[in-house]
Amino acid sequence: MNNDDKTINLWFPNLFDFKGGIQVYLLDVLKVIVENLPEFKIQVYNKLDQGKKIENFCSYNNILFHFHGNVPNVLRTLIFTLSLLTSSLKKRPTLIVCGHINFAPVAYWVYRLTGTPYWIVVHGTDAWGIKDQIKQKALKTASKVISVSNYTRDRLLKEQKLDPNQISLLPVTFDASRFEIAPKPKLLLERYGLTLDQPTILTVARLSRSDGYKGYDQVIKALPQIRQQIPNVHYLIVGKGDDRPRIEQLIQSLNLQDYVTLAGFIPDHELVAHYNLCDVFAMPSKGEGFGIVYLEALACGKPTLGGNQDGAIDALCHGQLGALIDPDNIDVLAQTLIQILQGTYPNQIIYQPELLRQKVINIFGFAQFQQTLIELLKQQLTLTESLK
Repeated sequence: MNNDDKTINLWFPNLFDFKGGIQVYLLDVLKVIVENLPEFKIQVYNKLDQGKKIENFCSYNNILFHFHGNVPNVLRTLIFTLSLLTSSLKKRPTLIVCGHINFAPVAYWVYRLTGTPYWIVVHGTDAWGIKDQIKQKALKTASKVISVSNYTRDRLLKEQKLDPNQISLLPVTFDASRFEIAPKPKLLLERYGLTLDQPTILTVARLSRSDGYKGYDQVIKALPQIRQQIPNVHYLIVGKGDDRPRIEQLIQSLNLQDYVTLAGFIPDHELVAHYNLCDVFAMPSKGEGFGIVYLEALACGKPTLGGNQDGAIDALCHGQLGALIDPDNIDVLAQTLIQILQGTYPNQIIYQPELLRQKVINIFGFAQFQQTLIELLKQQLTLTESLK
């Protein structure tokens, strides 16, 4: 194979104009591929971004972006699909990586026509309970299904009867250098009217009606019980979205206006300070594919609580790094948060900030992410070459 023929096509929903967990994850995937496969031409097909910014990828000579965000909404899916098909059929890539399962049917048909191998990255709810037959076929035909968590992997094995060897785990990573252990920041204490010794619970999440599974409303419902033991507890929710009116109404109905602060949007440079402001980070979700916020809180040395029905199980290493509870059980949620805040939670590692930080970096740091992805790519590319 000539170097000119070495191409990897990456099909991504978006990367730059909106930053959620999927976008951050795919940016990490892109960074590893571009930096470690310089002999390959990397073609990135981006459905939603307009191409006004490409962050730190301008310096790489082996990458080319194809943006479709300027195409009218009514035509975008059609034009994007045609772009994926024509580019793959005109010059067959060595590998196609679908950054979202919605693109997998197109990769399936490319494979049927050309034999081009493809990967599918599955993030969480996007891959749970799939009934669409073409997506099911695409999953079964993929050279590799990349799952961000064991939870999603196990669900796919059970629901889709996939070969266990077909699914590989590539957990979410994070930039550990951005997060640090620090005292509660005076600026934020003053901003939110809190005292230095005031027990504070934090959630960082979009307040979106479609993301109601995050569990911030459950924490609010647990606050009356928590206040019976810890009267001055305060709950801080960072994030904005269309679910805010419902949350405000819930706060008012429970007379918790003085005990809950909806901080709204905060700039990135204030995120670490907010983690360091809290005494426990809590997001008792039940639909999280993984949850990078858990890793960020742990990297700041904070006791962390998640739900036991989704990817938080992976992020908190089955309870080794934090508390996992039934997110629908308000009593258990309240009692667990009381235990954590009073220093009586049985897993004492959550009260050792430096150890928490080191463990989460060892398990989920970028170095481990990069090593795992490179090994998977080498296995795939060696196999592809041997079949030529």
